[in-house]
Amino acid sequence: MKTRLTFKNKLLAALGATAAIGFATPAAAQGGCPAELTQSIVDTWIAALERGTMMTMNLGEWVDYNENFRRSSLGGFLDTPREVVWHMALQDNTACRVYVQAVTKHGDEWEVLATQIGNGFFGVGPFNNVVTREGDWLFDAERTAYYASREDWGVIPEGQRNTRAELRAAADAYLDLFNDPTVEVPWGTPCARLEGGIYTGRGTPEDSCNVGVPSGVPMVEREYVIDESRGAVNVLLKMGEKRRPDSHTFRIENGRIRYVHTVTNCQGEENCGFGPFSEMLARNPGMQPDLD
Repeated sequence: MKTRLTFKNKLLAALGATAAIGFATPAAAQGGCPAELTQSIVDTWIAALERGTMMTMNLGEWVDYNENFRRSSLGGFLDTPREVVWHMALQDNTACRVYVQAVTKHGDEWEVLATQIGNGFFGVGPFNNVVTREGDWLFDAERTAYYASREDWGVIPEGQRNTRAELRAAADAYLDLFNDPTVEVPWGTPCARLEGGIYTGRGTPEDSCNVGVPSGVPMVEREYVIDESRGAVNVLLKMGEKRRPDSHTFRIENGRIRYVHTVTNCQGEENCGFGPFSEMLARNPGMQPDLD
């Protein structure tokens, strides 16, 4: 649903935002904004998750919040404080959008969130949030944090960065492969794929992401956040005939894919119909290698 904020609540949100910038600039509305603004969106989103309130953010008067590609309530989602166990953020200062992947915990319930957040003339929004929990595709949030925290998604020196177009082309090639096996993907070596809670990396120079993907699976309605400074692209999309809510995030170095993260919501079907993940893992324990 669209959440309408009163003037009083908007004022409280602005005053309570951590490192927030008061209002979006006209440049943001036109498709560009400074790093200070996108960083403030990241910081206040993490604060919102930790405190269990949307009042940490400088929200627009009307806030569009989509959860797993369905209209929902931002306040309803942010009604419980969470521990943010791990997170990674991309900042797209051209489109004035951010992407945050986060592993969270409240009580015994773990989540992996893949969230794109925009910013317009009147404040932060819209939100597009892919939320996964126990029973979603290959879900193991603790292992997700374990593997992801060992990767390097740091800033790439300016002279070594790929262009925005090159980054998107590499991400699209990978996604297009699911529906067209003739597509040439710029595989890097080493490369590690984190798919739910399983990992292809072993910490060796021969690690590969080219370990096969399903065929005949269209990846449609793609929405992008591109961070040239980190050589990274996030794509939220609808996957396959069932249009499952999905997130793919790529680290690209020297034009080659170095890391891939996937987060997929199964729309209530356990492990997307492939049987319990625990049984898959029992048959193939090597899907979760120990890296220490």
